Amino acid sequence: MSTETTTAGHPIAERPVADLAVADPAPLGLAAFALTTFVLSLANANVWVTAAGAAVALALAYGGTVQLLAGMWEFRRNNTFGATAFSSYGGFWLSFFFLVDVLKVADHNAIGAYLLGWAIFTAYMTVAALRVSGAVTLVFVLLTVTFVLLTVGELRHGPSAALNNWTKAGGWVGVATAAAAWYASFAGVVNSTFKRVVLPVYPSSL
Repeated sequence: MSTETTTAGHPIAERPVADLAVADPAPLGLAAFALTTFVLSLANANVWVTAAGAAVALALAYGGTVQLLAGMWEFRRNNTFGATAFSSYGGFWLSFFFLVDVLKVADHNAIGAYLLGWAIFTAYMTVAALRVSGAVTLVFVLLTVTFVLLTVGELRHGPSAALNNWTKAGGWVGVATAAAAWYASFAGVVNSTFKRVVLPVYPSSL
């Protein structure tokens, strides 16, 4: 905690600062999110339907557990946005694992309500992401669209190919979301390792 003082030595403001002794967990959290999203999105896009099984395993170990840990480390660095985002999406993947693999929920309306809630959360997190960077904002914009498409696909589920196309479209936007998250993760790792900006993330000017 840093404290500003007057010339008389009295504290006038306290500004929490990040604990730089802790490595930035954002690239790890983004990588965990990206890989799990990529694999599940391939199944949703009907490219590799059997990839859904691998996505469930990733949801427990990488997208869920590792991302949740990244969120906890963001708390240590005093990053409210990162802590909220990574902890929440870690919880998303863990709940996805239990929803699909343990509880085996198959009701489309139930899944649609579940996805709608995450679409709302992602939409308001997108507003906060505008203050982070262009790279992170792109991830959240694409993820919001992904959740909306998947929600419609579940709520309008039926035998019609046109209706199933909502889920397929969500899958393809999900692949784009994963690519954007991977780029943000890659940039974070490379820039930190080289101690200079190698890959731009377009910091916010707000």
